[in-house]
Amino acid sequence: MRISEKTSQDGRAPARPGLSGPAARKLPVPPRERKPALAALAVLLILGGALATTLLVMRSGDRVSAVRITQQVGAGQLIPLSAMQEVQIADTGVDYVPWRFKDQVATTYARVTLLPGTLLTEPMTAKTTDQVGPGKAKVGLSLKAGQMPADLRSGDVVQVVYVPAPGRGSATAQQKVLATAARVHGVGSGRSGGGLVTVVVDTSIAPAVAQYASSGEIALIMLPGVK
Repeated sequence: MRISEKTSQDGRAPARPGLSGPAARKLPVPPRERKPALAALAVLLILGGALATTLLVMRSGDRVSAVRITQQVGAGQLIPLSAMQEVQIADTGVDYVPWRFKDQVATTYARVTLLPGTLLTEPMTAKTTDQVGPGKAKVGLSLKAGQMPADLRSGDVVQVVYVPAPGRGSATAQQKVLATAARVHGVGSGRSGGGLVTVVVDTSIAPAVAQYASSGEIALIMLPGVK
């Protein structure tokens, strides 16, 4: 016996299940939202980056003539022409002193200790100095080897110490610090490994320093951590 599909009373075949139900209907897809402002911002950022790169490349070729320090100049000292050198550097916008002003620089004082290789800027210089002024005096010392550091230079800060010589003065004389922080104003060559040193001290102790120095009872201790 053949099994046949049943027909409806009106002679039409029944609808297949699942073809016209709610599950067969597709959900509506919202239209894709366009963001023209975001796209424009991205374009601007790209163009801005390209422009900045171009400017950096162009400016890297600009060179300016500046002043470079070739030897140490102590704070409060005149900046001599012999301590200056002309160099060509990239124009990065930093206010370096142009080489054409070297003669004017030679009439100014170092506001801080200038080390070799320093590119000079205007804030590093001063028209006047307070290193040698009211209440200060310059004292010259003729020191022997062992009474001063071998690498002492202008601008260094030292302690000035009284060291009594053996067999001189009272037997109870003891060494003492005359100046806790004196600026070295100049250093020259001396005999037998010594040197001629000029220090800036308070006027109140200048006579004592000069007296002890004349008898060879002065020693200098460098303070490398003080500028």
